[in-house]
Amino acid sequence: MSKVILRNVRLSFPSLFKKGSFNGEETKYESTFLLNKEEHADTIAEIKTQIAELIKTNLKGAKVPADKLCLRDGDEVEYDGYAGCFSLKASTKKRPIVVNKDKTPLTEEDGKPYGGCYVNATVDFWVQNNAYGKRVNSTLLAVQFFKDGEPFADGAVGDVNDFDMFDDDDDMFA
Repeated sequence: MSKVILRNVRLSFPSLFKKGSFNGEETKYESTFLLNKEEHADTIAEIKTQIAELIKTNLKGAKVPADKLCLRDGDEVEYDGYAGCFSLKASTKKRPIVVNKDKTPLTEEDGKPYGGCYVNATVDFWVQNNAYGKRVNSTLLAVQFFKDGEPFADGAVGDVNDFDMFDDDDDMFA
């Protein structure tokens, strides 16, 4: 087992209480964790070492492209907050443990953790080598809310002022 504890990392795209979805299909519980390149240098080095060892041991040293690794350079991603960080995506089929600072369980209604806050997390690395290709993935085991942070945007919000007023008799396409 190649378990790593991530400490004081920023949370992005969390699906911790409900499984995510892709093209209308239910996927997995997942999150992306942002590790600051300077503050988390030791953890990043540990993760890179584990990934290299997994590739050497399980894939006989095969060349695995960067886009097939769970750890990616945030400077190459166009999301707010990713620059200067490495992003680590982790997922699981079973709901991960999600707790507060005092280790009490959290629910979705608690409003945390949320995208942009800081968390501690436990992940485990594994190798995929099948018909879908060779890659190194990480399993999400547990998340602990650590502290508040600037929330990431939840997406664009409409504005009522985008519309003109009209009567039922007005022809919008005239």
